[in-house]
Amino acid sequence: MHIAVVLDCADPEGLAQFWAQALGYRQQPLQEPYLILLPAEHGAGPELALQRVPEPKLGKNRMHIDLHVEDVDREVARLIALGATRRSGELVEVGFRWVVLGDPEGNEFCVVGRSGG
Repeated sequence: MHIAVVLDCADPEGLAQFWAQALGYRQQPLQEPYLILLPAEHGAGPELALQRVPEPKLGKNRMHIDLHVEDVDREVARLIALGATRRSGELVEVGFRWVVLGDPEGNEFCVVGRSGG
């Protein structure tokens, strides 16, 4: 068994550029309505499928991706340079720090790291 995360979007090709760079994934050829991103190393993470849908995103995602990193500030800056936007302030609880970002289509995801305390 393997896990695939499916993200609805209007422009899979455009969003693939962001997510491939953000995750270090490689892109498979488009097979309408899906564009598949795979980890650079086989088995190093879940597949990310970008699914073209006609309707726009409305409201908060019911499921989202958390990117666990060593340096939250550095990763947030890198992702913003790739096209992400900051969606909210940060949250610190249970020993972790979260920053909520949105991908270029507004899908929320979190950058997570251990808090200093």
